[in-house]
Amino acid sequence: MDKVLIGEVIKPHGVQGEIKVHPLTGNPKRFKKLQEVILVRNQLQRRLKVLNAKVQESEIYLTLEGVNSRDEADKLRGWAIKVDRSEVPPLEEGWYYFELEGMQVYEGETLLGTLTRVIETGANDVYLVKGNEREVCVPALKTVVKRVDVPGRRMEVELPLGLLDGEE
Repeated sequence: MDKVLIGEVIKPHGVQGEIKVHPLTGNPKRFKKLQEVILVRNQLQRRLKVLNAKVQESEIYLTLEGVNSRDEADKLRGWAIKVDRSEVPPLEEGWYYFELEGMQVYEGETLLGTLTRVIETGANDVYLVKGNEREVCVPALKTVVKRVDVPGRRMEVELPLGLLDGEE
């Protein structure tokens, strides 16, 4: 099952094994509803039950089953915190970045390639689309992205004039 990154362990907090977490989600309060998390570092994975979650503004503090001391919590520093994809609540509108990555991107009937990464620029996101012969940076604008079919793994775009000129 796919796993979704939601945070990273920053450091231990206190002496009872609690960890401080940097959230990588737009809604840190979601941590309060978690039953378990998957800690990941390189090829290692640990699935742990969440005993307690505190949210203080943008700071998250978790107490996990089996992590009972500051030393044990310190060993988790830098680990990624993930959840099963099925645990991610659906959005009322729009989509998550992880739902877009791997999607096939078309302009009309022409396959431009696969969306490999979402780049946050501050103004508007940009979708990096890798084709067989080139990479295209597609602006994530309503005037460009015409249709997104998440279940069908397909995006339809209408590129601005000149975007592909000189790239061949």
